[in-house]
Amino acid sequence: MKLMDRTVKVLDLLEKEYPDARVTLDSKDPLQLLIATILAAQCTDERVNMVTPDLFKKYRRAADFARADLRALEEEIRSTGFYHNKAKSILACCQMIQDKFGGEVPRTLEELTSLPGVGRKTANIILGNAYGQQAIAVDTHVKRVTHRLGWAKPDDPDKIEFELMEVIPREHWTMACHRLVFHGRRVCTAKNPQCPTCPVNKLCPKIGITAKK
Repeated sequence: MKLMDRTVKVLDLLEKEYPDARVTLDSKDPLQLLIATILAAQCTDERVNMVTPDLFKKYRRAADFARADLRALEEEIRSTGFYHNKAKSILACCQMIQDKFGGEVPRTLEELTSLPGVGRKTANIILGNAYGQQAIAVDTHVKRVTHRLGWAKPDDPDKIEFELMEVIPREHWTMACHRLVFHGRRVCTAKNPQCPTCPVNKLCPKIGITAKK
């Protein structure tokens, strides 16, 4: 079976398995999703969702974040970890959004990745979930699952993104990533993947998985 054909069959099975797949960061607009995604680095979505309700009540626009007190913001996001760097990134990012983009989160990959602290993964999350574009966001789950499926070989997330563009039909890019993330969290875990009960077991070459003795 050709790789693209196998990929489509896997995606069909994952669609049935995870009909509720979605971005799990709570947000109401592109700016909130951007801030939540920055906070989610090296942190769980659950923890971020505990922090952002109060944060978004206080800071409603990019201008509000841009003029925030750095030390105060650090304390407000402390529980998400790496709060010094995250606070600096948020302030610098929102300052640029305010100054260069009129207070609106930009809508292109090139413009988004020009923002301080915003890489391709974050930019693609915004494009795919705030602006309805097809985009591939490679996080640790997407990287692990696609390696095991044989869809991508590199370790670099950006290179993985480009390889996945070649095997995942464009109309599936955004939702494919959500389903791969859900699958990576629930079944294809880093340790002790549940291969016997996996819905795509028969289509997966299980690359890198050592059989239990």
